[in-house]
Amino acid sequence: MKSFYIETFGCQMNVHDSEKVIGTLMQRGYNQVETADHADLVLFNTCSIRDKAEQKVFNRLQHHKKGGAKQVVGLLGCVAQQEGEKVFERAPHVSLVVGSASYTKLPELLVRIEQGERRVTGLSLDTDETFETPLTRRDNPFRAFLTIIEGCDKSCAYCVVPYTRGPERSRTLASVLDEVKKLVDTGYTEITLLGQNVNSYRDPSATQANFAQLLAAVGQVPGIRRVRFTTSHPRDFTKDIIDAIDDVPTLCNHIHLPVQSGSTRILEAMQRQYSIDQYMQRIEWMKNARRKMAITTDLIVGFPGETEAEFQETLNLMDVVGYDGIFSFKYSPRPNTPALHMVDAVPEEEKGRRLLRLVEHQRTILIRNNAAYVGSVEEVHVEYFNNATGQWVGKSMQHKTVNFTHPEGPSARLEGTYLDVLVTRSGVASLVGEAMEEAVAV
Repeated sequence: MKSFYIETFGCQMNVHDSEKVIGTLMQRGYNQVETADHADLVLFNTCSIRDKAEQKVFNRLQHHKKGGAKQVVGLLGCVAQQEGEKVFERAPHVSLVVGSASYTKLPELLVRIEQGERRVTGLSLDTDETFETPLTRRDNPFRAFLTIIEGCDKSCAYCVVPYTRGPERSRTLASVLDEVKKLVDTGYTEITLLGQNVNSYRDPSATQANFAQLLAAVGQVPGIRRVRFTTSHPRDFTKDIIDAIDDVPTLCNHIHLPVQSGSTRILEAMQRQYSIDQYMQRIEWMKNARRKMAITTDLIVGFPGETEAEFQETLNLMDVVGYDGIFSFKYSPRPNTPALHMVDAVPEEEKGRRLLRLVEHQRTILIRNNAAYVGSVEEVHVEYFNNATGQWVGKSMQHKTVNFTHPEGPSARLEGTYLDVLVTRSGVASLVGEAMEEAVAV
């Protein structure tokens, strides 16, 4: 039996893509191993959203010493799609370069290598496919990722996704619901719906269902306890999404809505297709919802031309919204993007200074937000027992990490169960509490 090793860089989409690759290879008779040293096939599934991520991949490739003449090394994902055959020049020991649209073709590409081809690529962006593989090997036994839409039509000035993932194309509502029911039948109770712009979903079949309708339908599948989704684009975020979350209790009241900047002028330069006023309208929908919404976002500092005053607008926006979490990054030029040729670049030292201020600012907001949960009772989906702290760890409905004690300690066997936890303390990164009841088995 042949063996393979896979290493994943990047976002949840990449993690789920690796699950698809693993399932495809295992179906073909490969055995997954934990180290690259003696694997017959070594794969690096990559992210190119930022220059640092791309460099990390190539550094990893350079440090990987090919394990024998017969070992096949492959590059998958966004860097593979972006660089194409240039990968062979930068990393001559690579034999396989495959973009995310071609994972279903992996078996036939590997056959070509076995038949003697030295360098093989799969770089088509076939818009008729939504990149589901016949078998997906999921790493978590209780929570599953599910891709409902691939690609992006938004063309933000800084972003490579349209070039690496292709245009937007959605799965049918019927195929999504069918897969959700199969996941429930095999024991999954929490589903995360994925897409580069997940709320841009539109059923390509006759129903023409929008994202809110799909969300409600998934949340009402018998056996589902929680439904999450990421990532949303503000332009296509509509009030009926909030209405669905209010009406369907299994839909998690946590929304990740990337804003990128607090300045409308910078948003225009980024080609984000909305203003701060329009973004704040969506925030008001969330704050006026019947259920309390946890809101998280993405922020970029140091976009070309960003002034100190415009950076301050971002800090002001953080105060107004009161985000429950942020993913923050320094702007990095990416190939094929309009921002690559923009003038008035912000110096790296200044980007670093702004990023540090942003992170510290968010820290104070998180301390305040999390303190408000003390005394509340949160339903927790339990993940694992932390031996170092003597606490169980799980996630609340609002995607808050909750560390809690249980009278039976690690012998309670709580993995995958749901139970109520009384929050007694809070910190920057998590809530702390005590289990209140017997766990609900699923």
